[in-house]
Amino acid sequence: MVRVLFVCLGNICRSPTAEGVFRDLVEREGLSGEIDIDSAGTHAYHIGEPPDGRAQAEAKRRGIDISTLRGRQAQAGDFKTFDYVLAMDRSNYQNLMRICPIGTEDKLGMFLDFAPALERREVPDPYYEGGFDVVYDMIDEAAQGLLADIRTKHL
Repeated sequence: MVRVLFVCLGNICRSPTAEGVFRDLVEREGLSGEIDIDSAGTHAYHIGEPPDGRAQAEAKRRGIDISTLRGRQAQAGDFKTFDYVLAMDRSNYQNLMRICPIGTEDKLGMFLDFAPALERREVPDPYYEGGFDVVYDMIDEAAQGLLADIRTKHL
């Protein structure tokens, strides 16, 4: 089983969108039994809360239901559980580095590194830049690249 964790600040927009998009892709490819997917936030602002309504609406518009997901905070133990711990931006990458146990640093990465054609490394926070539709498109492209990476390295 390959395990993937998507991480943003509060776990209510970017990371649950990535979880939903990637889960949908994995299901369509018939790989649900081989890839486990979750999301978390680096801060405890929204523990137990559903994704932002605008993130839910954009996902639903694209045929994906993320309404049942609930926010949780990333923990040091996630680096032992997950094979990929993918930050949405540099700030969250740095926050994750602070809790990353020695010897597991190779699991931490930037999600958009799987979408080099976008020519950017950070998924913008849709509250401030880009909007939920633009962020969804970026996530969708990176999800394709991530699945290709997993197929090459693990399946």
